[in-house]
Amino acid sequence: MNYTTLSEHGCFGGVQGFYEHPSAACGGPMRFGVFRPPQALSRNATRPVLFFLAGLTCNEETFAIKAGAQQIAARLGLILVTPDTSPRATGIEGADAAWDFGHGAGFWLDATEAPWAGRFGMETWVTQELRDLVTARFSGDEHRVGLAGHSMGGHGALTLALRHAGRYASVSALAPIAAPTRCPWGEKAFSGYLGPDRQAWAAHDACALIEGGARCAPLLVDQGLSDKFLHEQLKPEALEVACAAAGQPLRLRRHPGYDHGYFFIASMIGDHLAHHARYLGLDAGG
Repeated sequence: MNYTTLSEHGCFGGVQGFYEHPSAACGGPMRFGVFRPPQALSRNATRPVLFFLAGLTCNEETFAIKAGAQQIAARLGLILVTPDTSPRATGIEGADAAWDFGHGAGFWLDATEAPWAGRFGMETWVTQELRDLVTARFSGDEHRVGLAGHSMGGHGALTLALRHAGRYASVSALAPIAAPTRCPWGEKAFSGYLGPDRQAWAAHDACALIEGGARCAPLLVDQGLSDKFLHEQLKPEALEVACAAAGQPLRLRRHPGYDHGYFFIASMIGDHLAHHARYLGLDAGG
C-alpha cells in the first residue's frame, strides 16, 4: 500500500499529515489527511480511527484546518482521517461546471453512469481502500472505526454506515443531507452518477435505507436552525420520522442561531468526538 507524503506538521503532540495514494476504485491518485495523536506515534501502537467526510466544495484539508478537532483527538488518542471529496483533474468534460456536482462533489457513492463510472468510486475508496491503508500504515485499529460527516459528508456518513452494517462502531453527522432522493442536491447528483432509476437512488438515501431495514450504531445528529439549506436540502425531520418508526436510535439536536458553516462544526465537534469516544472504547480518555 504505497502512498506519498505531501506535507506533515507537528500538532498537539501528534502529527497532522496530508498524503496521496493510487486508488484503483477512483482510477487515479486520491488525497487524504491523517491526524495521528501522540499515542499513535509509538512503535506497534494501534489507535481507534474516526473518518470525517466533508461537504460540497471541500477537500482533505478543510476539516483539518477549520474544525479544531486535533486538540481533543490528541487527548483521546483518536486518529482522524479526512478523505478528499472526489477525484481531481479527471479530464471528464463538465466535471468543473458546477459547484454541487463533479469535482468536489463525489457524494460518497460509486458512480455507475458514464463518464463518472470508474473514476468516482468514492464508496469503495473510503470503506475499503483508504480504510485498509490507514489501518496498515497509520496505526489504525481495524476493529474500532467510526464515521462522521458534514452536509454531503453527513449524507455519506449515514449511508455508508447503514450500507456496511457492523463496519462502523460509531456514527454521527452535522447538518446531513438526510433524504437526498427528496432534495435538489441529491436529485442532481443521483441523476448524474446513478442514472434515472430511483430504486438505485434509494440505496444511497439514509431514510430509505432505514425504512428498508438497514441499521447502524446509535446516531448523533446536530442541525443549526439558521441553516439556509435546512428546509429545501437537509430535511432532518424525515430522518427523525424514519428512525422513530424503525427503532433506529437517534439523538437529533436542533440549535437556534447556528448556520451551515464551520463555526457550527467547531462549536459541536467536542460533543461529536465524545460520542465517538464512547462507542470506540475511549470513555476513560484513551
